[in-house]
Amino acid sequence: MKLVRDYIPKIIERDGKTCEYHVAEHDEFKLRLYEKLREEFDEFIDTPCLEEAGDIYEVFLTILKLHNINFCDVVFAAQDKKDKNGGFEDCLILESVNNESETFESLLEKKLKEVKNGIS
Repeated sequence: MKLVRDYIPKIIERDGKTCEYHVAEHDEFKLRLYEKLREEFDEFIDTPCLEEAGDIYEVFLTILKLHNINFCDVVFAAQDKKDKNGGFEDCLILESVNNESETFESLLEKKLKEVKNGIS
């Protein structure tokens, strides 16, 4: 079983075949939408093309609608985050983060533990 587009059962019947389907309740629909999104992403990864990108977009819009999230608000939120943190155009891969800003107190505490462990 998988989520299909609205006209698929009619297209199957038009082709002289039969199919069985049901209308999903909210929880099943939500689950099947996320499965469909993964499926469409996998297909896009295998074959990056306009059709697969359109499928991802359609599923994404449906998920937004399910959660009562306005697409324009998503676009503005994405732009705001890009303005603050940048995008992904520079292809940066973060390898590590070093804590070079240790406070005097944390260094003192660390030194005291070393001394205490050395005395014991």
